Amino acid sequence: MDFKTYQKQARLTAQYPNLGSNNIYPTLGLVGEAGEVAEKVKKVIRDKKGIFDEESKKGIKKELGDVLWYISNLCNEFNFELEEVALQNLEKLKLRAAKGKISGSGDDR
Repeated sequence: MDFKTYQKQARLTAQYPNLGSNNIYPTLGLVGEAGEVAEKVKKVIRDKKGIFDEESKKGIKKELGDVLWYISNLCNEFNFELEEVALQNLEKLKLRAAKGKISGSGDDR
């Protein structure tokens, strides 16, 4: 599946207040789901000595799907194409790599 298809299909399942003019809801959902990914990783470190077994990976994969859903719907709220966001990110990273600035901090490296 490509990003364009995913974004259209994900939008069909979006049900939240002021759909189409509410960037706060998907932003908060994104942060919450990213936190759930981090929580699952934390528990692997705590409970499984950092060993990611198939059950752990399956749970993380599900949460990453939720992260993607919220990113997609946040893109919809801002009238962004998810594919364009992904391509722009890769281009940014390519330019940073060419400058030898992948490491470090700051948006304008």
